[in-house]
Amino acid sequence: MRHCSVQVRGLLTREELDRYNDLMQVGGYLEDQNQYDLAYIVQKEVDILILPAIERLKEKSRDRDRATAEFLESLKAVDEEEQD
Repeated sequence: MRHCSVQVRGLLTREELDRYNDLMQVGGYLEDQNQYDLAYIVQKEVDILILPAIERLKEKSRDRDRATAEFLESLKAVDEEEQD
């Protein structure tokens, strides 16, 4: 079973995280039993479950990029004022 990143796990809701942990436990058990075909199905469910958290992570990144752009614009404006 492939785990998602710590950043994505940090953005899961409590309900999503509980379901994620349960699915990972089931998938791990299936792998221990050499039931890789069934573990694959569980992995697909995990992949679907984490999609909203991935979107939240992307949105945080876009917000950070916007804030950085605004900051750089403000520095540019201050620099232009100082030159005039």
